[in-house]
Amino acid sequence: MAKLNKKGVKTAKPSAIGFIRTATAPDTKTFEGAAAWSRDAKSDLFLLAVTNFYGEDTFYEKAGDRNQRYIELIHRVAREDPAWLGAFLPWLRRTANIRTAAVVGAVEGARVLALPDQPGGQVGPARRLVRETLLRADEPAEAMTYWLSTYGKKIPNPIRRGIRDAAQRLYTERNYIKWDSDQKSIRMADVVELVHPVPVDQSKFDHRNRTQSALFKYMIDSRHRPTEVPDELNMIRYRQVLLGDLRNPAERRKFLEDPKVGEVLAQAGMTWEALSSSGPMNKEAWESIIPSMGYMALLRNLRNFSEAGISKELVAYVVSRLSDPEQVARSRQLPYRFLTAYLEATNTNWAHALETALDLSTQNIPALPGSTLVLVDTSSSMTHKVSAKSKVTHVMAGALFAITLATKGERVDLRGYADGVFRHPVGKGVSVLREADKFMRRIGEVGHGTQTAMSLRATWNGHHRVVIVTDGQTFGPGRGWGGGDVGTQIPSNVPIYAFNTTGYAPAMMETTKTRHEMGGLTDHTFAIIPLVEAGQQAKWPWEEQ
Repeated sequence: MAKLNKKGVKTAKPSAIGFIRTATAPDTKTFEGAAAWSRDAKSDLFLLAVTNFYGEDTFYEKAGDRNQRYIELIHRVAREDPAWLGAFLPWLRRTANIRTAAVVGAVEGARVLALPDQPGGQVGPARRLVRETLLRADEPAEAMTYWLSTYGKKIPNPIRRGIRDAAQRLYTERNYIKWDSDQKSIRMADVVELVHPVPVDQSKFDHRNRTQSALFKYMIDSRHRPTEVPDELNMIRYRQVLLGDLRNPAERRKFLEDPKVGEVLAQAGMTWEALSSSGPMNKEAWESIIPSMGYMALLRNLRNFSEAGISKELVAYVVSRLSDPEQVARSRQLPYRFLTAYLEATNTNWAHALETALDLSTQNIPALPGSTLVLVDTSSSMTHKVSAKSKVTHVMAGALFAITLATKGERVDLRGYADGVFRHPVGKGVSVLREADKFMRRIGEVGHGTQTAMSLRATWNGHHRVVIVTDGQTFGPGRGWGGGDVGTQIPSNVPIYAFNTTGYAPAMMETTKTRHEMGGLTDHTFAIIPLVEAGQQAKWPWEEQ
């Protein structure tokens, strides 16, 4: 038995029930047959949304079924608590960084809330929900595409006005260059024609009213035929001329040798994708465009930089950008993006910068006192990718956070589990990225099942709390060790924090004052643990603590 009576450390006795609520008795089953607890609508919606890449299959649930469940929950919560939904969906898009589910949720929620604007100029809830959720310049068209493909041409006025508000805010020359495409079924010009945004000034200094008017007209006129770029649209005109020049290989080589090439590319709103369309991305091409690349673009291209052999000066520049605290914060990258970049990069130049960026992106993960048992589900379903286009699996994301907890906590006992359990020691000061890579190499070591209940019972040894990272699909009775109720495997006064990676409908345990279910693998969700243990009321993440 471990020594538990270290001075100053007591078993936590949380006084608050977490924000995820379940039935008080098992009333359903997991996909694998274990007893399970249904959740209330807001809890189900929250967990599904923060783990949901809309339109994607998961291990146990097809995309169509998952999408329908999501829409039904949006409709129900919109009717029951519209204020909650109005706070949740903008948070989902802006803080949790979930894009498509947030856009679909805003349109579906607004459909239920489609009330007109109020007297006195007060914006109605449906319009506000749409305009405050749409964040990126391609999202007004995304919202419109979803409505037209789902419900037909007649768009309710509150939704139309919400899309119009977003278009006014987001449609600029640079955003038009970056996000408009003839490969889209609905283009920015279609949005302008359908919702009629009124051009607005960005500030008193730049005459945007005139510029945006010219932009809207140019979008429409140039959609189907070559159109002369008006004088007001300097960036678009400059880019058009530059792309023509770059199609000539000799002119392209000469251009890339110009010392001011980076400044010129930035003035023309050129992205690395546009530059690559005009010729090979060799050393000179990458070095010319790197200074004007965004944070995510740098992160995605580290391997390309290494293979092209960019200069030491540019390597240092990229490293400084990747590890800059302000840029990490503004980039809003989910922490596992840095693990993906680390695994794909072939050059050790980037390792320290990625480690620094990861530390910055997980700064809210707490240093837990006392002893903590952390269990990471390594079953087959956890090796499913979080989305079709991603290389990240649920277990990769889980391992990353588990190891971060281990490096920060006072005494953390990290275990991977499936049909059995393996211990994964983590020393203080180790590289989280390298350690996560090592952990993932052990997947399959103890089988491919999901024996959550028995793994917990076999490994708990007086720990002050338990953290479980899983998709919740624990095996039922008669499967291997016998399954069972996860929540009853250890004393009821020991807190269990289950982090649900996938958002399946049944919960694997009842939520109580010491049994908590959370979702969304970000540092913000892990930061809730010390608040609960301090006896504070557990609130939704967007509410002030």
